[in-house]
This record gives sequence, structure tokens and C-alpha cells, in this order.
Amino acid sequence: MTALDPVQDGSPAMNSGDAHAPGSARIFRLFGWTVLAIMTAFLINNYLTYWQNLPGVQPIYGGVANGSMSIIWSWFQLAIYAGLILWGFAYVMRSDRTLREDSARISNINAFLIRAAFFAVLIVGLVDAAISFLRVEGFLANVVGEQLAEDLGKSRFRGAYVHMPLIGLSVVIAAFTRTLGFTWLALLVVIAELMIVIGRFVFSYEQAFLADLVRFWYAALFLFASAYTLLEEGHVRVDVFYAGMSTKTKGYVNAFGSVVLGMTLCTVILFIGMGGKQNIINSPILTYEVTQAGFGLYVKYLMAGFLGVFAVTMLIQFVSYFMDAIADIRGEPGGRDHSSSAAH
Repeated sequence: MTALDPVQDGSPAMNSGDAHAPGSARIFRLFGWTVLAIMTAFLINNYLTYWQNLPGVQPIYGGVANGSMSIIWSWFQLAIYAGLILWGFAYVMRSDRTLREDSARISNINAFLIRAAFFAVLIVGLVDAAISFLRVEGFLANVVGEQLAEDLGKSRFRGAYVHMPLIGLSVVIAAFTRTLGFTWLALLVVIAELMIVIGRFVFSYEQAFLADLVRFWYAALFLFASAYTLLEEGHVRVDVFYAGMSTKTKGYVNAFGSVVLGMTLCTVILFIGMGGKQNIINSPILTYEVTQAGFGLYVKYLMAGFLGVFAVTMLIQFVSYFMDAIADIRGEPGGRDHSSSAAH
């Protein structure tokens, strides 16, 4: 017998209860939580290395250190990986959760992250658009004073003292809500587009911050909703063969795709985007990069971060999807009806 097929032909009927025993699923739970532990450690070390100027783990393996701090900090950063992996191992060994229970828990954590990201782009977009409107019309100094108006024209100040507190507020709001709100975000994109059209063709009024706002929300709508779409099996898939498969075979397909295609893609995005100070995600965020339009939104650096949010949320959801697929292979009860996705 294997962990995937614990009941074989000719086995006593009493063994069927062992097929769904949480203990026999621990190897797959351990794999999933280890992936999440490594991802979390990577993100923490990315912050410590490029925002707090710690040397990173590269000096341990003969690589170039970031900054001039002692290599002791490199060992500390390496210990973060070990500590989180051990925490995942301890969690799996101490708990008797089923694969579906772990899958649901991971998916709920991911939903919280997506909610926080949604509220962040909503609130930051509205507040930054208001600031940009007041600046371009010359009202900002009258509202907040000359010095603060001048500071708000600097991307580092606006990012650190306006955007970051608003993102923190968004995390708090996400903790007390249960809706993802993508429908409302799509509606706001349409309203913003309508404002551009009416302003341009009726009032001959057009400003760069309006177009920036549409791009900001539109990018968030597609990148942040991807993980939720995966959960609901809304992504396009080739169903010529899949629709006719048994639940167990679909589980094999989904497990293979989650690991080989999904997790691999997300890992590549994270390493390419955040593997160094000048990489495509880290560089814009570190410098609070903005567009060339001086009176546009100061959110270009956040849009670079959208790619990181996409990779993280999709990786988390792929781990959840993997566990659910293994549960299908093992015949655990409580699975979803995959036949409803045949239309996709």
C-alpha cells in the first residue's frame, strides 16, 4: 500500500478507514507547509537584506554580501529558513488535520492576503488621486500648507508617510471583512474610465492621474483575482480529456500541474523579481519609482509589487490546490465537484 492508494484490491474492508487517516497524509501536508515556510523565509530575508542592509545568505556560500555587516547576520538569516521549516514540521506532526482541512485553512489565509491587497489598492488609489488632483489644480498648499505640499510632491515622502499607513489600515480592514470585492473594483475601473471620457469629450479636461488610476486598479483586478479564480476553477483549461476523467485521475492531473507548472512558475517570478537589489520588483519599490508625469499618481512602484503579490498568492493557492488534489486521489470525503468546471 502507498499513501496515495492505501486500499488495494483484496485488502480487508476494515482497512478502508485507514485510507483517510490524517497520519498517512502527513508527507503531503509536510511538503505543502515546507513550500510555504521557504516562501515566507525568502520574503522576510528579502526585506532584511535590501531594506535593512543585512548581508543576506549568499556570503555563507561564497557569494557577495549586501552591505558591510558581519557574516553572523548571514547565519541569522539562514536560521530563519531553518526555523520556519522546523515550525512547519512541528505543526504537521502535532496536528491531525486532514488534507482538505489544511487546504481550506491555507486558502482562507490567502483570501485574507488578497482582501488586504484589494483594500490597499482601493484606498491608496483614491487618496493618491485626491492628492494629485489638488496638486495639479494648485489647491494642495491651501489645504495642507506649503511645506507638506512640497513634501507630498516627493515620492519617498508620499510612499512612506501616506501609502504605507494606508496599506496598514487595509490589513486591519481585511481582518474584519469577508468579501474580496473584485466586482466593486471592476465597477470602479469602469467609473474611472467613464470620468476620463466625459472629462475629455464634454469638458475638455484630462489629467495624467486619471489614466494612472485606471491602470493601477486594472492591473490589481487581474493580478489579485488570479488566485481566487484558481480556487473557483475559473481559469481556462483544455477539457477535451479532463472533463471525462474520474475524480482520482483529475486529482493526479491537478497535483502534477500545481507542483510542476504552478509552483515552478511562481518560484521563478519571485527569484527573478526579488533575487537582487536591481531586479524588476525590488528596484522600483526600493526607489519609490514613479512615472515621468509629474502630476500623475505616485504608485508605479506599487504596480511593480503587484507582480510579487500575484506570485505569492498564486503559490499559496497552488499549495492549497495540491493538497485538495491529493485528497481526491486518496478518496477523502468532502471534495468539490470538478465537473462544474467543464464549461471552462
